[in-house]
This record gives sequence, C-alpha cells and structure tokens, in this order.
Amino acid sequence: MLNAAPAAMHPVDPAEEIQHAIDARRGVIDLFRAMLADLEADWRAARAAQSHEAEPVLAPEAELGVIIDRLDERAFGMLMLLLALPCTPPFVYLLPQIVSLPMLALAAQMAAGRQAPWFPQGVRARRLQLKEFGKVLDFSEKYVRWLERIARPRLPAVTGRMGARIAGALLMVPALSVLAPFPGTNTVPGIGIAVTALGLIQRDGLFVILGLVIGLGWVAAFLVVAIFFGVEFATLLKDWVAGLF
Repeated sequence: MLNAAPAAMHPVDPAEEIQHAIDARRGVIDLFRAMLADLEADWRAARAAQSHEAEPVLAPEAELGVIIDRLDERAFGMLMLLLALPCTPPFVYLLPQIVSLPMLALAAQMAAGRQAPWFPQGVRARRLQLKEFGKVLDFSEKYVRWLERIARPRLPAVTGRMGARIAGALLMVPALSVLAPFPGTNTVPGIGIAVTALGLIQRDGLFVILGLVIGLGWVAAFLVVAIFFGVEFATLLKDWVAGLF
C-alpha cells in the first residue's frame, strides 16, 4: 500500500514519457522541421486531389489548429518558444507586444493545469504559411542548437505536471513585462521565457529554473530601479513614449 501511494499522487502516462524522451533526443529544431515537412506533404497531397479550377495558393499553408493538434501536449512549450523568439532582439517594439497576449494566455492555461492549449475556433481556423515558420527556425537555429547541446532531462519534478503549473503561473510575470512597450521590458524577459520553454520541451528542469530566474529577476530589477529613481525614471519613460509619436 505504501508503494502504491506515490503512483496515485503522480499519475504518469507511459506513452507520454516515451514521447518526451524521443523529443529530448531529437531536439526542438528537428521536431519543428519534421512537423513542417509532414504538414507540407499533407498540403501538397490535398492540393493534388483538388480540381484544376481550385483557386491557386502561392505557398504551402496549414491551420493553426492542425499545428496545435500535431504538437499535442508539447504545444505549450513549442508555442511559447515560437512566441518568445520575436521578443528577444533588443529595441524591437510592437511585435513583442502583439505576441505577449497569446504568451500570457498560454501561461495562464499552464497554471490552470490544461493538458493542451485551447484557442477559439476562429483562431484555430487561421491559415499560416509554413514558409514563415521556416524563417523562424533559420533565424534561431544556431542559438537553439547551442542550448540543446547542454540541455538534458533532469530535475523531473520541475517539469512534471505540478511543476509545469507553477512555471506557468510564474511565466505570466515576464509575459506581462513584454506587454509593456517600454525600454528594457521585452528583450531579457523574452529570453527568460524562451529558455523556460526550451526547458519544458527538453524536460530540463534546470533550464526551466534558469529561464524563470532570468525573466523574474529582470522584472524585479526593473521595478526596483523604477521605485528608487521614481521621478527620473518616469521622465525617461515619458520622453521615450513621446518620441514614438
């Protein structure tokens, strides 16, 4: 009876654990490229089956809902990583503020314990060009592969179901920071979110902790500066916002 209690408290899906082990060995870049190749093959097969009168489409595309379904439970980490990457370049605004809202929604759903991301049907039905996903992979590949070389499954409690819920709740803080269109509010928090997402994908609890420390630490430091240099800091922000218009 004593041996059965931990299993009841922490149910494990063997198929899920096997899939995560495969994902950790393959790496996120290879996972994305394989998914894009499958989606493109499906798109071309569907186009070939259509009549010649069908309206031509310039490039292979797929519905967002299909991509989410292909990723299954991995969609939280994968989508979080894709949304965080545009936030990492310095002095880039507007786009990070746009992607921060779905990042915030994903973090909230993780905290609520959802098994897979949920989006309204109108969002799921949006068709996205696969070429754009390829550009994201091309841009980020060397950085992600470098991180993958040192990432490995460890600290399983951090990436387990309860750990992922805690991580989701904490990720809402840097996601909110990215939403604020002020200097220094998106690059470092975006990097923190990306590292955390990669840790969730690779089942690397150390990466999850490191990403959260980066994101939360930067937000805390930003708030400390704002508090101790209140008037000067507010003036700087006001001048910067005024310069946008």
